[in-house]
Amino acid sequence: MNFKEYIELHRKEVYSKICDYVQVKEPAEHYGIMRDYIDRQGSYRRPGLILLCGQLFGASIEDLLLPAAAEQLSEDWILMQDDVEDDSDLRRGKPAAQKLYGWIHTINATNIGQMAMWQMLKDYMEKKPGIGGKVYDKFYDMIAYTIDGQFIENKFIHDTKDISKASEELYFRILDSKTCYYTVYGPMQIGAMVAGQDARTLDALREIGKPAGIAFQIADDILDMTADEKVFGKKNFGDLYEGKLTLIMLHAYGKATQDEKSRIDSIYKKKRQDKTDEDIGFLREVIAKYDGIGYAKETAKRYGQMAAEAMQRHSEELPNNEYKQLMMSAIEELYVRNK
Repeated sequence: MNFKEYIELHRKEVYSKICDYVQVKEPAEHYGIMRDYIDRQGSYRRPGLILLCGQLFGASIEDLLLPAAAEQLSEDWILMQDDVEDDSDLRRGKPAAQKLYGWIHTINATNIGQMAMWQMLKDYMEKKPGIGGKVYDKFYDMIAYTIDGQFIENKFIHDTKDISKASEELYFRILDSKTCYYTVYGPMQIGAMVAGQDARTLDALREIGKPAGIAFQIADDILDMTADEKVFGKKNFGDLYEGKLTLIMLHAYGKATQDEKSRIDSIYKKKRQDKTDEDIGFLREVIAKYDGIGYAKETAKRYGQMAAEAMQRHSEELPNNEYKQLMMSAIEELYVRNK
C-alpha cells in the first residue's frame, strides 16, 4: 500500500465526519456554498498525514479522526478564501466558488467552515482532556502562521507587483508558512501529539517535513506550468495570471536582459483580468529561455533529498511497524506528483 491508497482507505471516514459538522440547513443556499468545496473533496494529503503519523506512533483511527477532519475542513474554507483573493478560475476541476456564487456570498460561507472547524477542536478538547488542548493550540499556531504568509503573499501580488523587489528569501518565507507548516510538518506533529509524543519527536518531524514541504510547493509551481488541467484540477499558468512569486519566475527574471525585465515588470503591474494571452506568452518564453522550470526542478530535487536524509537520520526514533515504510513513501509522494 502507498500513501494515496492509505488516504483512500480512510477518505470516507474523514468526509463523513466533516459532513456531520457542516450539514445543509436553512438558508440552504448559504450552507450549500461551503458544502460545495467539501463535497468536491481534495487530495486529503493533510488529514492523511495526521492519520498516518498518529498510527505510526500508536494512536487509533478513532482518536485521530476528529483532528484529521478539522484539518481537511480548514483546507476547504482557506482554499475558498484563496480563490476569491486570487480570482481563480478553477478548483478541483470545477469553476471556483466565487465564479459560481459571487465573492460576497463565498467569503460569507467560509465562516461556516471556520466555525465548524473550531467546534470540532472544542469537542476534541472535551473528549480528550490534556491532549485536546495541545492539539487546539497547535491548530491555532499553524493557522495563524498560514494567515501571516497569506498576507505577505497578497502584499506582493496586490501592492508591490515588482519582482525586482523580491528575492528567494521572500519566496521561502511565504512557502514556509503557507505550505511547510500547514501542509506537511504541522499535520505530522498533530498526529504524533495525539499519540502522546514529546517535543523531541515533534522537532524531528519538523526536520523531515520542512524540506519536504519546500519540495512540495516547488513541484506545485512546476505543475501550474506543465500539468494537464484535467488532472491538476486548476487552470494552467494561474500563477502568472495572478502575479504570484515563484522560484521559476524569480530565476528567469534574474537572468533576463534589462529590456526583458522591463516588460516583465509592466506585466506584473497589471491586474489579472488585464493580462493578455500575449503577456502570458512572453513570460513563458522568458521562463523557457532561461530554464526557470529546470532550475525549479533541481531545487525541488535537492530539498526532496534533504527530506529523505532527515527521514533516514531520524529513522531509529520512529517505531519499526507497518506504518514506517508507508511514512517514508508518503514523504516522497509529496513532491513526486502530477496533481
